[in-house]
Amino acid sequence: MSTTKEWLLDDAAAQFYETHFVPALFGDWADRLVKAAAIQPGERVLDVACGTGIVARHAAEATGTADGITGVDLSPSMLNMAERARPDIDWREGNAMHLPVESESVDVVLSQAALMFIPDPVGAVREMYRVLYPDGRIAVQVWGDSAGYMRTADVLDEIAGKEIADIFRTPFSLRDAEEASEIIVEGGFTEFNLDTQKGAAVFPSLRDFFATEIDGWVLAGRVDVDALLAAAGDRLAEYVQADGSVHIPIEGHVFTVAK
Repeated sequence: MSTTKEWLLDDAAAQFYETHFVPALFGDWADRLVKAAAIQPGERVLDVACGTGIVARHAAEATGTADGITGVDLSPSMLNMAERARPDIDWREGNAMHLPVESESVDVVLSQAALMFIPDPVGAVREMYRVLYPDGRIAVQVWGDSAGYMRTADVLDEIAGKEIADIFRTPFSLRDAEEASEIIVEGGFTEFNLDTQKGAAVFPSLRDFFATEIDGWVLAGRVDVDALLAAAGDRLAEYVQADGSVHIPIEGHVFTVAK
């Protein structure tokens, strides 16, 4: 999910991302995204802003082979982690706004939870359009609403300041489905299907939730996790299950579009 240098993760954070974020949240939505794209055996697939590669790995499972599966990300650390998991997939370092992929060379373009981090999201969608075969299609997911995440952001306003809280809110900057839809249209796709799905971010405990959300990306070292737990624990108590695990409801807007 690295799209500009501002969001690049180092090796330790990339490892943390794969170990914690993927099972808690991104694995489930990668499966949803690949199913929404209805990928068929033999199709060539591009995963844009692939991060540690969970979407590309699901795409390889859907096609039955890594042949024709490509993942692009700006972060060498994320790509190193992706290659360790699936060395048979074609991993390429590159910017979502200038994809290192030939025009009209892929059947399906996928992108999970990335448009919110791209300085020119319309330009990124135009790049997706460029690399598609004439009868190709894209499947793009961005986050919708999540009361639990927004409550956490409000607490960060109080204990860490607006700058930190606004960084935390960035993944939800396209939660307005109409605004997200405009980006798809301006990117060149005149007709699309939008499916707003409900899911949950699942963590072993409330502390694990806060630790993952802080230490798993660019906020690492900038927020005291224990202070956040003390300040926000009561506000998120309704999401704590009987076994102590935490389920934070979250929406995802999934766009499927034919060229």
